[in-house]
Amino acid sequence: MPQTSQPLLVVEDDDIVRMLTVEVLEELGYQVLEAADAHTALVVLQNTQQSLALMLTDVGLPDMNGKDLAVKARELRPELPVLFASGYGDVDIPLGMHQITKPFSIDQLRDKVQGILQAI
Repeated sequence: MPQTSQPLLVVEDDDIVRMLTVEVLEELGYQVLEAADAHTALVVLQNTQQSLALMLTDVGLPDMNGKDLAVKARELRPELPVLFASGYGDVDIPLGMHQITKPFSIDQLRDKVQGILQAI
């Protein structure tokens, strides 16, 4: 059961991976906003009328590194939890941010998101 009524932002350039991730999160009861690139994600992040519970981002995006996006996201929303999804194993992520390795199972994604949101 989701711990938040605020939507999650999923930033993923691979259409199939993004669609599946969004579908899983919605099936788990979360509201989800999606972005195919960092530019689109920044538009959402800059909209102060839009609340967000968490941003899940791919590390490798076509227009900006996911870590750079996370830094910009934290400049705009200092308290926003960030979860990186990477197919490269352990990635050097900024302090206070989280990581999940692709491919991940539905249970792994659920547990990771719930753990982050419970810690807020």
